[in-house]
Amino acid sequence: MTLNDRVLGVFALLFAALLAWQGWGLEAPFSYEPVGPRAFPLLLAGVITLCGLWLMVRGCEQAEPNPPGANVRIAWMVVLVAAYALIFASLGFIVATALMASFVGRLFGGRWRDCLLGGLGLGVGLYLLFDKVFDVVLPMGLLAFGG
Repeated sequence: MTLNDRVLGVFALLFAALLAWQGWGLEAPFSYEPVGPRAFPLLLAGVITLCGLWLMVRGCEQAEPNPPGANVRIAWMVVLVAAYALIFASLGFIVATALMASFVGRLFGGRWRDCLLGGLGLGVGLYLLFDKVFDVVLPMGLLAFGG
């Protein structure tokens, strides 16, 4: 079987359904935020559903094979996302995000200095966005000072 856009669209719809099913049950034991934890996976599932439907409607083109080395980078991305999930709480959002972004940058050929600076900027910037603008509490991990 050759992979075309319609097949990818079907897989996207299946993934979106799984994400929505898993995200629907997310509830915080107490809530002071108007949105709650279920909104993010449901929003993501909605976007993936729209993309999957778009691929199914317009998709008849054959997918081109990945360039050499792309499958290895994809596998490393899966490993990095799993590692990010494991270190997120203990290292904290800023450190875990900075590390994740730095290694992803290296996967795509970035220089270490640029990747580290970009990762640090992304970690701090997203933390400030979520903490100050969206009022979402994120773990500080290694950067937690005091009590």
